[in-house]
Amino acid sequence: MKKHFVLLGLIHAGWVLLLAFCFAMTEIQIEGANGWAASLPTWRVENGELLGIFWGGRPLTGYHAWLFTFMALAFHGPMVLSWRFEFALWLRTLGSLMLFWIAEDFIWFALNPAFGVSRLDPSVVPWHKSWFWGLPADYTTFSLLGAALILISIRLKRVKGGNENPKVERGEKGDNLGLSKGFGIK
Repeated sequence: MKKHFVLLGLIHAGWVLLLAFCFAMTEIQIEGANGWAASLPTWRVENGELLGIFWGGRPLTGYHAWLFTFMALAFHGPMVLSWRFEFALWLRTLGSLMLFWIAEDFIWFALNPAFGVSRLDPSVVPWHKSWFWGLPADYTTFSLLGAALILISIRLKRVKGGNENPKVERGEKGDNLGLSKGFGIK
């Protein structure tokens, strides 16, 4: 049973890293050497009290507002498309999304020809306002929070008697929200 959880964890991590890699490569093509949409034709909000809370002090750009919204919807897509909402699954989705953004940002720096890991430095990267242990503070904060949410989701499934096996039965019709009745789904 433990091997099963380890394998699922590796597949999960591998999938999130693959998504982060593909998206980082896309953003490298879009932004190039001008990180945080510095040269993109998009609106920007440079100052505001809420920027420190929600964006780590970085400017809010139209590019990033729509990008973050799109990725949040994409990560929640499987729950919507499968008609399956569980609190534990939602926590895992949020944790995965957080880890995705941290991995994507690091990969962006590592593989961007204009940067590289050696230039991931406050003097070169002004859009990351807070640093901790030589890395953007977001990396530590959201890596820990994302991992915690995923671990809590696994614990909730175990305590609730849930099964991590994807073939687990979800009720008579496989519809734990009760939505299928209203749409005549059998």
